[in-house]
Amino acid sequence: MDFNNLLISIPAILYALTVHEYFHGWTANKLGDPTARLQGRLTFNPLAHIDILGALCFVFARFGWGKPVPINPYNFKNPRRDNMIVSFAGPASNFVSAFLFGVVFQLLRNATFIPMNVSINLFNLLLSGIAMNLSLAFFNMIPLFPLDGSHILEGLLPYAMAQKYKEIERYGPFILLGLIIMGNYAGIPILSTILGPPIQYFLRLFTGL
Repeated sequence: MDFNNLLISIPAILYALTVHEYFHGWTANKLGDPTARLQGRLTFNPLAHIDILGALCFVFARFGWGKPVPINPYNFKNPRRDNMIVSFAGPASNFVSAFLFGVVFQLLRNATFIPMNVSINLFNLLLSGIAMNLSLAFFNMIPLFPLDGSHILEGLLPYAMAQKYKEIERYGPFILLGLIIMGNYAGIPILSTILGPPIQYFLRLFTGL
């Protein structure tokens, strides 16, 4: 990634991570768990949500994560269901954000009132915003702990199977980092092969390119 692309990517990454974690906390609060709100995580200040390793992975691997929002499922009326809803809220917020950025992109792409030097940077920023939000949405749906997909799968599984699944979730971060390293340094792009097609499909759909 060259320096100009890095500068454009940084605000897109910060937005994607912030909105993702904010809506985890917002949804949990609406469902009866104020933990995130009480710990100051219901904010759009990106400094409250940035995980350094996750952000660096986003910069160099195009996949990453934010600082997990604290959740106490015992505050929910239906812990399994509500925890699954809270987990889904993050990826959903990124997907909706990508769609909205796409709407703005298509509205402005043929505009003649925007100076050329401004439009190039603006369109690149919008494209980066769409790509980063789609990447974060689909990446977090992978059913590996600590990603949101693991909590969603746990909520969908029968109780006995969910307990068995929880026993192996401690291996999730190591598997995840291994997949990222394999894709970027060993030339075995397992994550890109799985996530690339849906990301590219919706990128084309939302931008009309």
